[in-house]
Amino acid sequence: MTHHCTPGGRRHYAAALALLLTLGACSDSDNSPSPIVKPKADDPVVEGPVTGGGGENCCKLSIGPIKVDLSELLNYTPGTPFYAGLYFDEAELGYRETEYFISGTATSYMATDELREDGVWSIQPADTAPFKTRIVVLRPENATDFNGTAVVEWFNVSGGTDASPDWVQMHTELVRKGYVWVGVSAQSAGVEGGGAVFDVSLKLVDPERYGSLNHPGDSFSYDIYSQAAQAVRSPVGLDPLDGLEVKTLIGVGESQSAGRMVTYVNAIHPTIGLFDGFLIHSHGGGSAPLSQDPQVAVPTPRPSFIRSDLPQPVIDVETETDILRLGTPAMPQPDADNIRLWEVAGNAHYDAYGVVKGPVDRGGDPGVAQVIETRSGDAAGIIECDQPINDGPGHWVLKAAIAKLNHWIRTGEPAPSARPITRNDDATDLLRDQFGNAVGGVRTPYVDAPVATFSGLGQTGSSFCFLFGTTALFDDDTLATLYPSREAYIDAIDASTNSAVEKGFILPEDGELIKAQARRAQ
Repeated sequence: MTHHCTPGGRRHYAAALALLLTLGACSDSDNSPSPIVKPKADDPVVEGPVTGGGGENCCKLSIGPIKVDLSELLNYTPGTPFYAGLYFDEAELGYRETEYFISGTATSYMATDELREDGVWSIQPADTAPFKTRIVVLRPENATDFNGTAVVEWFNVSGGTDASPDWVQMHTELVRKGYVWVGVSAQSAGVEGGGAVFDVSLKLVDPERYGSLNHPGDSFSYDIYSQAAQAVRSPVGLDPLDGLEVKTLIGVGESQSAGRMVTYVNAIHPTIGLFDGFLIHSHGGGSAPLSQDPQVAVPTPRPSFIRSDLPQPVIDVETETDILRLGTPAMPQPDADNIRLWEVAGNAHYDAYGVVKGPVDRGGDPGVAQVIETRSGDAAGIIECDQPINDGPGHWVLKAAIAKLNHWIRTGEPAPSARPITRNDDATDLLRDQFGNAVGGVRTPYVDAPVATFSGLGQTGSSFCFLFGTTALFDDDTLATLYPSREAYIDAIDASTNSAVEKGFILPEDGELIKAQARRAQ
């Protein structure tokens, strides 16, 4: 089924915005200020559900010296939506996966004033260009299971392909609570290729399915993301959610996508009535350019804080790696009425759950809480690290973050605050306890009833290994000193898990899995 409509004209955008801001300053008959109504994003053309592809040129690629068949490597079925996500069919979880093409005219932006570190930025439209990209939708098969909230993830393209790290790390919570998840191919590398390290782009993977796509460049990515979200929130014509009514819309992004999200929140979000809140995961200290070559380059400052003058809430989840390797400011951004900063002790930028456990996690296995040692940073064996990568608490905390953010939006009750991870006097390092685990930050049983030293630092090896942190399991003598008996270990896990659940940093359902694994542990 295909639907065509005419994209709205951006030439009236600046004038309309100025008029609305002027009207918002006027008073009505009872002298109360009229609310400012922000313009909506343009309605793109929506086509789909997309089918086909998977021809003889599909899925067999050379990644560096390694030749791979993606259908074997990622358990990918040719002729279905391609992105790096779970390794099993979400239908097992009662979810339906569909893909849609969206197209129209996208706008880039330029700054109207200096972009300051506080994130309070002003912009105006710049260039326009035609685009055609895709979105992937995962929704409950049973409409009555939908909880009313759609999570829109900005696909991460650091590895030269569309990847969904936040879906992988949060999917068990999203599924059990009935969220809709939407992945957006907002950036050029995921569609056209040209990734900094690898090229596993849509048009290269399956030219038959994706050959008609056209991305004009990352200066237009912000408006493409807005139009994708607009098609989900307020569809005109073809509805990608097939009748589900979205009451709450949350934007999420991890790593380089988080850098894009910071720029989106600071610059674009204030001009468009669209999102109700944001989960920004591991942006470090900076943000992505507002505009870049071949458009006029508009870099953003480093550090870039998240603006604190917005009514919509933001939870910013940061790891040890982000603090010391990705340029987070020496003094972390303080909480505000709309901002909560969660710095997670024992957590790395990405970890063993994201690359080993998460892609096969159906949600009910306590075994995901068992700490493992693995040196592989990807399924292909391309990223091999010199030490076991981090297997810390990151995914549990992210699930709590999306739940607390959704609750904050729905009820007005803010998410809990967490003290930052403790720095040394000159903020060049983190303070650590006698076992090498960080002091302060979001606390979990991984660092309060530990069986290993978890760090976001200290990793060496190929490619992205520096982002994966380390895990060093304790030896038998250390374990015996900490936990003289099996019961002592279970008691310690129970106490620290219950504390984290009570404070809101681990969800009750996940706490039960962690405690169940403690009872299975040898």
